[in-house]
Amino acid sequence: MHIAALYRYPVKGLTPETLPAAQLSPGRCIPWDRAFALKQGDAVLDEANPAWISKMNFMCLAKNPKAALLRTRFDDATQMLHIEGPDGPLTASPLTPDGQAALTAYFTAFLGEEARYGSEGQAPRFHFFPGHSFCDHKTQVISLIGKASLAALEEAVGAPRDARRFRANLYLEGPKPWEEFTWLGRTLAIGEVEIVVQERIDRCAATMVNPDTAARDANPVKELRTHFGHIELGIFAEVTKGGVIRPGDRLRLL
Repeated sequence: MHIAALYRYPVKGLTPETLPAAQLSPGRCIPWDRAFALKQGDAVLDEANPAWISKMNFMCLAKNPKAALLRTRFDDATQMLHIEGPDGPLTASPLTPDGQAALTAYFTAFLGEEARYGSEGQAPRFHFFPGHSFCDHKTQVISLIGKASLAALEEAVGAPRDARRFRANLYLEGPKPWEEFTWLGRTLAIGEVEIVVQERIDRCAATMVNPDTAARDANPVKELRTHFGHIELGIFAEVTKGGVIRPGDRLRLL
């Protein structure tokens, strides 16, 4: 089996970016994966010591499907974030106070009535904390989906389901349908890299959102439950030995 595609999602809830390679480090996500997020004003986040909080505290597809209309790209070389959206383009640094202020204003205006404020008027705020990831897990992990499992869902419902709905980092070619669920606790080697499979991934309302149109035009959670008796697709894994991975790299169970 091998890596068919490799993705990161620099801004939580926004555009996937395909990668030609990624340098993995123990206990870390893919670099710049979910590195940035717009925290809603009614969310509580310790900025001095940021820890995991639910995605519902941020701009996210589960609560804000129209976010799928935005197209974002993070440039590693310049460390600038480029946005195209219905309100026009913006290029700003997500690493500087001025850039974060510009991004806060852009995303808050875009959300409109969906922007939430705290009881004392706290406004949404765009965040970046060095070394922190706003991923959907309490520890930093990478996510993997076997393409055959997605194909099994498509066959069951009789319609295609865009892989981008499920926002995985690695899509795998070769495993049988649902085979990845049997790897819990096992170590996978990808060249010199080693990852330990932690758990299956529960799916949420974000998967309802069409990544091109922002319409809620499918219900994969209901489809998974109806046809397979669970709401899971894909697995989380922790990097235990670092190195570079690329599409085409083979994986093997240790």
